This record gives sequence, C-alpha cells and structure tokens, in this order.
Amino acid sequence: MNFSAWSIRNPVPTLMLFLLLTLGGLFSFHQMKVQNFPDIDMPMVSVVAALPGATPGQLENEVARKIENSLATVQGVKHISTTIVDGSVSIMVEFRLEKDLQEALDDVRSAVSRVRGDLPSDLREPIVAKLDLAAQPMLAYALSSKRMGDADLSWFVDNDVSKRLLAIPGVGAVNRVGGADRQVQVALDPARLQGLGITAAEVSRQLRQVQMESAGGRVDLGPGEQPVRTLATVGTADELRALPIALPDGRSVRLDQVARVTDSVAEPRAAALLNGQKVVGFEVARSRGASEVQVGTAVRAALAELRAAHPDLTFTEAFDFVTPVEEEYHASLKMLGEGALLAVLVVWLFLRNGRATLVSAVALPMSILPALIGMYFFGFSINVVSLLALSLVIGILVDDAIVEVENIVRHLRMGKSPYQAAMEAADEIGLAVIATTFTLIAVFLPTAFMSGVVGKFFKQFGWTASLAVFASLVVARMLTPMMAAYLMKPLAQGGEDPRWLRVYGRWAAWCVRHRFITLLGALAFFVGSLALVPLLPTAFITPDDNSQTQVYLELPPGATLQETEQTAESARALLLKNQYIKSVYTTVGGGSAGGDPFSASSADVRKATLTIQLAERGDRPRKQIVEAELRQLISGLPGVRSKIGLGGSGEKYILVLQGDDPHALTQAARAVESDLRTLPGLGSITSTASLVRPEIAVKPDFARAADLGVTSSAIAETLRVATLGDYDAQLPKLNLPQRQIPIVVKLDADARKDLGVLSRLHVPGSKGPVPLSQVASVSLSGGPAVINRYDRARNVNLEVELSGQPLGDVAAKAKELPAVKQLPAGVRVVEVGDAEVMGELFMGFALAMLTGILCIYLVLVLLFHHVLHPVTILAALPLSLGGAFVGLLLAHKSLSMPSLIGLIMLMGVATKNSILLVEYAILARREHGLNRFEALMDACHKRARPIIMTTLAMGAGMLPIAIGWGGSDPSFRSPMAVAVIGGLITSTFLSLLVIPAVFTYVDDFAEWVKRRWHRGGHGAPASMPQQS
Repeated sequence: MNFSAWSIRNPVPTLMLFLLLTLGGLFSFHQMKVQNFPDIDMPMVSVVAALPGATPGQLENEVARKIENSLATVQGVKHISTTIVDGSVSIMVEFRLEKDLQEALDDVRSAVSRVRGDLPSDLREPIVAKLDLAAQPMLAYALSSKRMGDADLSWFVDNDVSKRLLAIPGVGAVNRVGGADRQVQVALDPARLQGLGITAAEVSRQLRQVQMESAGGRVDLGPGEQPVRTLATVGTADELRALPIALPDGRSVRLDQVARVTDSVAEPRAAALLNGQKVVGFEVARSRGASEVQVGTAVRAALAELRAAHPDLTFTEAFDFVTPVEEEYHASLKMLGEGALLAVLVVWLFLRNGRATLVSAVALPMSILPALIGMYFFGFSINVVSLLALSLVIGILVDDAIVEVENIVRHLRMGKSPYQAAMEAADEIGLAVIATTFTLIAVFLPTAFMSGVVGKFFKQFGWTASLAVFASLVVARMLTPMMAAYLMKPLAQGGEDPRWLRVYGRWAAWCVRHRFITLLGALAFFVGSLALVPLLPTAFITPDDNSQTQVYLELPPGATLQETEQTAESARALLLKNQYIKSVYTTVGGGSAGGDPFSASSADVRKATLTIQLAERGDRPRKQIVEAELRQLISGLPGVRSKIGLGGSGEKYILVLQGDDPHALTQAARAVESDLRTLPGLGSITSTASLVRPEIAVKPDFARAADLGVTSSAIAETLRVATLGDYDAQLPKLNLPQRQIPIVVKLDADARKDLGVLSRLHVPGSKGPVPLSQVASVSLSGGPAVINRYDRARNVNLEVELSGQPLGDVAAKAKELPAVKQLPAGVRVVEVGDAEVMGELFMGFALAMLTGILCIYLVLVLLFHHVLHPVTILAALPLSLGGAFVGLLLAHKSLSMPSLIGLIMLMGVATKNSILLVEYAILARREHGLNRFEALMDACHKRARPIIMTTLAMGAGMLPIAIGWGGSDPSFRSPMAVAVIGGLITSTFLSLLVIPAVFTYVDDFAEWVKRRWHRGGHGAPASMPQQS
C-alpha cells in the first residue's frame, strides 16, 4: 500500500493520527521519571555476619570460609568478595546477569542457613540483602544548633527528621552519621569488684534479669479476666543506683557502692564535621524507581518546613547528587532544541524556501513525541542514556523529511503543481527512505540486546533510538508529503545548478573513469585509519567533571577516633589552600555518600572521608586538574594512606593479586606496589595488603584452668563485658515513652588503660572466682587489621588513581611491570572492576556492530531484491572510520563507551548516503533506460544535494554536544558526537566519490556471474533480476 499517496488524498485522518500521537507524547513525557542512570537489577547479594570483639583471623577461619564454601555451591555464582574486619564479615556475592535477583537472594539465604549450625553460637544472625544501586545517598546534610547538645540533635535526626523524610514518596532511607547515642553507663570500680569477689558479667546479668517486663499469666477476678504482668523496671538512672546486687556469699550491695552510674552518651565511634565545626550529619537515599529530581525537591521542601518550625537549627547541604542530574536534564533538553534549530537552519540555507523549511522542521517534534510514548510503554525513565539516544538521533530525524522535501522541491522546479510533485516525488523516493530507516534500526536495535552490565544500560538506548527513527519514517512517509502537497507553492522552472554541484559532477566522472586509482586511494585511506587505532587511548567511561569530589584518608590500625579527626582537620587545612574549594564536609567512621556502591565498605574509626564542594564548572579548570593539585597538597601528611575522587567509574584501576599463602601474597604485593610507583603521571596508589595492628593476647594455662574449673569462654566473656560491655541484644534497657536506652556495664575508662588491672579481674570458676592472672597470661601481640578475600582465596587490591589517564593504557603498562611478570608461585593477577567490564564492553560492541552489519545487509537484500548491490552500499562503512578516529585524536578523546556508541551510529548514517546514490542509479537504468555511466552521473547530480544536506543537518544537530555548550557536564556525550561528526565528514565526502566507482566493479561482477550462469544453460537466478 502506498501510504504517501493515501495520506495526500486523505489529509484529515493523517492530521488526527498525529494530533493523538502529539498528545500521547506530551502525556508520556510528563509521566516519566527524571533519573541519572536507569535503575538496573544487578544480581548481587550481600551477607553481613557480626560477632563483636572477634579478630579478623578468627572470623576468617570460623565464619568466612564456611559461608564461602556453602555459597560456592549455589548455581550461577560469578564472584565472591569478602572483607573481614574486627567483629564483622561482609561478603558480596555476584551472580551471572541472567540470574533472577529474587532467586539469587533466596539461594544465598538457603546457603547461609545450611551452615548456620557450624558457625559460632554467639554470632548474630547473618543479614542477607540484595544490592540496590538506587539506595546510594543522593543528598547529605549537616545539622548544627547552638541550643541542643549532640545527643538531643542525634535524637532529633533519628526521630523527627527521619519520620518527616520517610513519609515522602520515593525516599528509601535516612541514615545518621556522627552525633551521639544516649546511654546509661555503669562504670565499675575494679578494686571493689575484686574485694567483693564479683565479676562485671555477673553485675550485667543481674541487671538484665531485674530490669525487664514479663508476662505473668492470667487471672479471673469477678466477671472478667485480667492478664498478669511483672513490672521489674526502674524509670531513671537515680532509681538504678539504689538497686541491690547479690554477691556470691549471700550478701548484697547497692549498685552505686561498686559503680558510678551516669545518664550520658555512648562512646563515640563516628563523627561528622562541616568546615571544621562538629555537626550531626544525615544522608538521604531514594527508593528504586523514584526520580532523583522529584525526591530531591520534596526533601528540600520538607527540610525548609522543619527549618521554619525550629529556627535554632541550621541545615547545611554537604553532598548533592540531585543538582548535577537536574542540570544534565535541563541542559540536554536545551541542547536538543539547539541541535534541532541548527538542523532546520541548514535546510533553509540550502532550499531558501520558508514553506519547505517548515515542512522539514515539523518532522522533529513529530518524531520525538511518538518515541516518548514507546519509552513510557516500556517503563523507561528520562536519564543520561535515553537522553543520549534522543540527542544522537536529533540530526537523523530530520533527514528523512529533508530527503522527501528536497525531492518534492526538485519536482516543483520541473514545473509540476505541488499536489502532483508531492505524489510523484514521494513515490519515487519511497524505497530509499524505507531502506535508510530500516538500516538505522538494524544498527541501533542490536545494542538493546547486548550482554553484560553494559547491555543492561544500553537496553534503553537501543530501543529509544530505534523508536525515534521509526517514528521519523512514519512522519516522512505520511505527514511530510501531505503537508508539502497542501502548503507549498508552485516554483519557477529550475535555474542552473549551483557551482559546487558542477565541480562535484566533474570529480565524480573522473573517479568513475579512473576507478582503479579511486579504489586504491580508498583502500589506502582505510589502512591508514586502522593504523590510527593504536594511537587512540582506550577507557571504559570518561571521568566526569561534576563540582564535587572526595578525599579518603586511612590511618594505621589502632588509631583512635580523636587521632583520625585531628588528621582529617590537618588535611582540610592543607586542602583549603586551593582557591576552587567552597566547603568541606568530613565524616569519620561512617557515611557512604559518593562511595563505590560495589565495595563492601565497613565503618572504621581510622577512616575519614572529606566531601569537597568545588566552584562551578565554568569558574575552574577540569576536575581532574583540580584533583591533581589537591593530591600535591596532602602528599606530605605523615602516616596516612589517601586517595582522591568519587568512587565512580573512570577514575581508578584496580590490580588484584590473589593467592593462598598470606606471606607470599604480601611480599608480591609490596614488590608490585613499588613497581607501580615508577609509572609516571598516576595519582596515589593504595594497597589493601593488611597492616599488622597491635593486639592483647590472653593465653590460658590449660592445666591450671582445668584444676580451678575455669573455661576459655568464661575468660573471654569476663574480659569482653569488662572492657566493651555485653552484646547489644543482651543489654538491660531503660524504658522511655518513645525509645529504649541501653544500660552498659563495664569497667571505668581508666581501668582499660592498665594491663595489671585486667590481669587481676576475677573469672568465675567451679570452685569460686579466680583472678585472671592465675589461669592465663596477658601479653602484647599483633594480627592483621583487615583480611580481603576474592573467590575463596586471600587477595590484595592495589588501587591506582588514573588522574585523567585512560584505563586501557594504565592496565597495559601495569601488566608489563617486572614484578607482575615474575610473581611467586601460587600468586596470580585477577581482573576485576572497570578493567573486567571494559573487556566485556569491547566484546559486546564488536558483536553489536557485526550483528548490525549483517542486519543491514539482510534488510537491503530484501528491499533491492539483489544480492550484490548491498555490497556496494556496505563499502561506505570502512570509509567512515578514518574520520571518526582523526576526530577523536584531534579532540584528545579516548576510545571509550561513548565513542563506541558514536561508531555504531556512524555505520547507519554512512550506509544511508550510499543507499540514496545506489537506489537512484538502479532506478535511472531500469526506468529511464540510461547506460551505466549516465545513470551514475544522474544519481550523483540528483542525490548529492540531499546527501550533503542530511550530513550537514546531522553535524549541526550534534555540534552543541561535541562542543559542550550549556551548563551540563560534556565529558560523557562529547566523545560520541566528535566521533560521529568526524566520521560523517569523511564518509560523505568519500562515499560521494568512491561509491560510484565501487558500483561499477560490483556491476561488472554481477554481469560476469550472469554470463557464467547463462552459459550453464539455466535461467537467471531468482535473486538477480535480468535488468540490474
């Protein structure tokens, strides 16, 4: 059916259809969420098992190995990464991407349950949870007040702020950082305990048994029934002081006779500071499927209300991941508009006809709005990837309309009426427009089905681009001819051709006559462009240029919270020498804003994070340059490991060494680390090779302990309760109207500083309490502070800051280092993180490109009913590569994910130009009876103008992206636009000259095959018409 002719004859149904599509598109646009990246399900599950007080070495043997061995039997597991620190084991299980996330979660739960009986009885129930990438903090605030103390501010965050924010749809979590937790502290006097022969554990147990409410049954008094409750609780710390404590000899003492009871705060294990001032921080994360922009706006509005209700409180935004997303969104829309305007301007410059330009311009919104309906139907959001697809195809969308309108204008210049010209021109060019559109869909759609993590991201890209291109076909076949028929005016009969067209005609004729030289030149160009590939740096994602960065500091094991705070403050003072820093928000021992979502991070008092707000993008150099200056400033801090940059992609290279022998692994890691430091231009290099931290070793004398009936677990429990307090679940609690406050029983702070006091503590035995020094020796010792394991073997991560260098280059240099090439037996290098994903990326794109080329060929064979002519069209593909590579080299861009997308798109556009030429050459021979040379020259003459117009319109549409106009961060989009514009220039120029020459060779080959076939006595093959 000829849709163009039908829509010209029946304009009203066509107009109604596009009115409906416009309304549907506007509705869909309004309903879609604005996000940074699409929400993707990564089949990753975390297991966290806690045993307070246990050392990493003990946890590795008793917990980590057993859980890992059980997890290894689960189907579909790809990698198991484990981090073991004091008192906690964090295991991250990564599954193959085809595994369903819920099924993975259930499988991990069953695997952990299978070994629960083999794990220590004191171990808290392991927590199994799926990794939610959306749950990363997007906003962090610092709260301070002149009237409220730390404990009251912390309760205000936990109670008022949390309740208010969690009531907002789309807020997933509110986590407090720093501050203080209210606690009733019972500080025991060790000398009195010794004199009375009672242990700290016994005092804690007695308080727990007294301080409780318990059910006591039911009685029937009178007509009804009543429950019985035992209320053995005290309401305040003063009442607690008077509680009697039973002694082993039958006497009792008041609690305040053996301890100092105070209602105060728990020992701080985390802190938050804003520009050097102590604050209480809190982080806000969104829930899955919610929009960062909507949630961010609602959170800010709610905090403004809280601020108005509590004027004495100061809320300061310390980390902001909402504004970059908002900026990106607005700037993308602005760039879409700019690109569209430039594309329309190109049309006007060529046609100099206002009505023709209007008809072409209408194609842009009419192609994007139906695509939005499809995106909404598929459940996509407006994010970096889908906006990227739309900004990419903005130049292509107007192409089909340009080809149609230019052809109609050509027919008008022959003296036809607009109605007749629209009918004939649309019919003549129909096949070419359909062929070009389907080749573009054949290029874009395979990217939606790529495998790996990259495929998850590009599902939205492939579909969005394909939907928009298909919508542009519908517009070009139905709306454009109909509008042209009724809007355009008859034109004066054609004047002479422009000068450039006559010059091009002479060049094309020369190239066809000297076809061997032309082909040789094209081949030399292709070989030359391949030679450029090694010169191009390779990367995964280009590093961003957002206005915030982070500095991570790690102190040696054994460092206290106060030492970490002082070091963080020293670092802040040094960093403020840089004039581009606006504010510094410091978190010590907590906070995950801006961190790497895949790393199993554990809070530790010796680690600090400084989140730095930089000046606006236009007022400072690129972020990587600023970070290099910051590195220089803090390089002199003594005894500190530091790294700079957000935990995102494109900023670090992780080299992982794995082995079973801890000693050989540590030696190899040290050698590789010192070799890595010889590579020029890198940032700081941090190693997770475990540092040895000081420990106190208590070694029981088994014979004495057996004589006195003292068990090892009794010794451990006595020491744990005396120095740290009992496990959280077993602490007595003080009941308040809205919360419970723990009562912690332990020795007073001074006693913990003296080993002599600890050795005199009484330990319960079968023959009465015994001093610890009689049954065990207490001495100083050492052990690993952190143990990292990967796929059930110990590993060391060497994190290298790329500081703007491409990942591929650094990885290649690292593999050539002598220490890496001469690793000891049993130690091997494993690829993880970006390096592993980059390998997947290049494989995935290579496959998508090959699939695309095959699909293009199949589509063209179906449309042209010829096996060989599509080969001529595909000859344009190699010609586009050189320009793309030259463009990337000149603009100093790397061959990364965005530039690969550009190359994929270039394939579709390059074939588009050839289709227009070849299709008309075939048409001229078949319908006008011209010989081959005349047909080619006629095709060059008639199709050069639309080819140049579409190329310029596309280039103009992408120019704002390549240059990076507007306020958004251009680092991701720019390489892609540069690759497309560079490739467009060479592929258009060369295909206009080379394709006619290639056509003659392919045609000669077709004739030769036909002659051979006839000589064999057969009819012509079905795939080759007699007149080709």
